Amino acid sequence: MKESKPYNISKQAVLEAYKLVKANKGSAGIDGVDFDKFEEHLKNNLYKVWNRMSSGSYFPSPVMAVEIPKKSGGTRRLGIPTIADRIAQMVVKMYVEPNVEPIFHKDSYGYRPNKSAIDAVGQTRKRCWKYDYVIEFDIRGLFDNIDHELLMKVVEKHVKEKWIRLYIERWLEAPFALNDGTEIERMAGTPQGGVISPLLANMFMHYAFDIWMDRSFPYAPFERYADDAVIHCRTETEAEKILKALDERMRICKLELHPQKTKIVYCKDKDRTKEYSNVEFDFLGYTFKGLFIKNRTGKLGTNFIASASKKSNQLFRDKIKALEIHKKTGCKIDMIAENINPIVRGWINYFGRYNVQAIKYSLDCVERRLVRWAMCKFKRFRGHRRMAEKWLSEVRKRVPNLFAHWKYRNGNVVMS
Repeated sequence: MKESKPYNISKQAVLEAYKLVKANKGSAGIDGVDFDKFEEHLKNNLYKVWNRMSSGSYFPSPVMAVEIPKKSGGTRRLGIPTIADRIAQMVVKMYVEPNVEPIFHKDSYGYRPNKSAIDAVGQTRKRCWKYDYVIEFDIRGLFDNIDHELLMKVVEKHVKEKWIRLYIERWLEAPFALNDGTEIERMAGTPQGGVISPLLANMFMHYAFDIWMDRSFPYAPFERYADDAVIHCRTETEAEKILKALDERMRICKLELHPQKTKIVYCKDKDRTKEYSNVEFDFLGYTFKGLFIKNRTGKLGTNFIASASKKSNQLFRDKIKALEIHKKTGCKIDMIAENINPIVRGWINYFGRYNVQAIKYSLDCVERRLVRWAMCKFKRFRGHRRMAEKWLSEVRKRVPNLFAHWKYRNGNVVMS
């Protein structure tokens, strides 16, 4: 006999949600159940998720609070739901995302299918050549401060299923659980780390910013990636007007612009030469500023371009150093390649897209680490760096694709 439930949720949807959650990996939540433990009774655990969601008796567990370091200093609080809660959130995401995705703005790039950070960087780069000024801004603690009442108005506008609205409210109200066992009530925000949080944030910002910009300043294009965005303006006066209106708009939406990360920037280059206090900005790991380089026709001049930022380069070098390749003397060189290539390849694919010279020093760092590994592994190279470099050069000639940094995708050798 078919089970009768108040809410029509398919078991197949729960199974598909589980597969997606597992593909994203992640650690255990407050209940301590990781994927290995969850899968010991997989069929029963998935049935429980489906049964509770279908019957309306589903209540999420508290969200485990984890403090992680921010690139800019300090820490950011992530909220890690249990695996069961992540599956439930993925079920809801699978229902909601196809309905709201078509209405989202073309210049909203964060956490969206078929859009990426590098797409936003590329569009920003093009528009900086056309517009003289940029407003760089960041919303202080977007995921922590989204107003629940305003967010639920957006949800109710686009979500007709009662059970989805019910569970979204419960996720918003689920408390943070700290290591010492205490719980913190949440009055605002949707925890960064939750499956549904990026979608909810985009739904909120679609009305708080994207549509508002199109309505209020249709002549000023922008690129937004979650809480990080830039607006392009033709004049300083225009930029000042928009920034003032933007500050007021965020306050109305119960958000706040980050004072240290919000500024007006002049895109100074060979044709735009006036003096200005801010002539560069960072966006999505890239620094945009005027550099003296050759243009497409081969002429030298100051061009306003995007390059991997100093901070991004330093973080990459720190990550490579932290691998301590030189200590892995028991590994063969192909094992070393297997270890570091995913990191290096992903970094090159993102930061090697524009101005590849800006990442050469960081890739040289990878090579120096390999030389040091060879000197530690082979007795004949100890104290003889040149011999180790020559040996590595010979390996590179024999197996040019062994390491990701030895060749770019177009076949040009990176290292000399």
